[in-house]
Amino acid sequence: MKLHSVGVVAVTLLMATQLWAAGEDEFPGRKFFPAVPYIGLEELYNKRNDVIIVDVRTAYEYETLRIKGAINISVHNASFPDEMQKLRDANPSKLIVTYCNGKTCNKSYEAVQACRNHNIPNVVAYDAGIYDWAKKYPLESELLGKGPLDLSKLITNEAFKKHNLDIKKFSSMVGNDDVIVLDVRDRFQRDASSLFPGVDRRAALDDKPSLERYFQRAKRENKTLLIYDAAGKQAEWLIYYLEDKGISNYYFMSGGATAYYKELRKEFAQ
Repeated sequence: MKLHSVGVVAVTLLMATQLWAAGEDEFPGRKFFPAVPYIGLEELYNKRNDVIIVDVRTAYEYETLRIKGAINISVHNASFPDEMQKLRDANPSKLIVTYCNGKTCNKSYEAVQACRNHNIPNVVAYDAGIYDWAKKYPLESELLGKGPLDLSKLITNEAFKKHNLDIKKFSSMVGNDDVIVLDVRDRFQRDASSLFPGVDRRAALDDKPSLERYFQRAKRENKTLLIYDAAGKQAEWLIYYLEDKGISNYYFMSGGATAYYKELRKEFAQ
């Protein structure tokens, strides 16, 4: 009996270790933020009317696709701790749940950690992200400010890849007369630098009037939009706006400015 009991315990521990490792592989941020508590997809859905859901991404991402009823407090804003404290003071007993883009996005963890650093209690991360939520609960999701979500409107990875160009192909098209090059990085990401001086136009992702102006110009003049961001990730959200405006002739630089500078360093090193 004792040997049998030891065997059962060993198997149980092995299974628990395997489950933990699997969870860590699927949610890599959990390894880097071990002190951050988290909540799962179905549990959040079941508790959605009893908790406060905070989208900690940029306003641009929030306005594109979000959980119905979520409020937006960007973790990268300097005012984040103060705004979260006000939210806690107004709702002293409610659980606050933060979320961001997906399983490889760390903003939800960073938000909870920031709250812990400022002694703001009862905050957890929903770390499966907006896409998992939207695909499973479209009735509780909003796209471009409207709900419920039509699942056919979700952009697939394949669709995004079709509009990606490698750096050499993107750069070769920059000088053409029938293109408009847009740098959609924010002022902090730009660091006063331009990839294509005198050619690219600046329109940050949260600058809707400028984006709208260039979108309409491209459509009116039948020009191709060449768009680059900081690391090739934020531009993905622009697809929703472009498609909504009836614009299909657009491409993103794969890897963004980060990959561009990396390629330059590689060439100079040769």
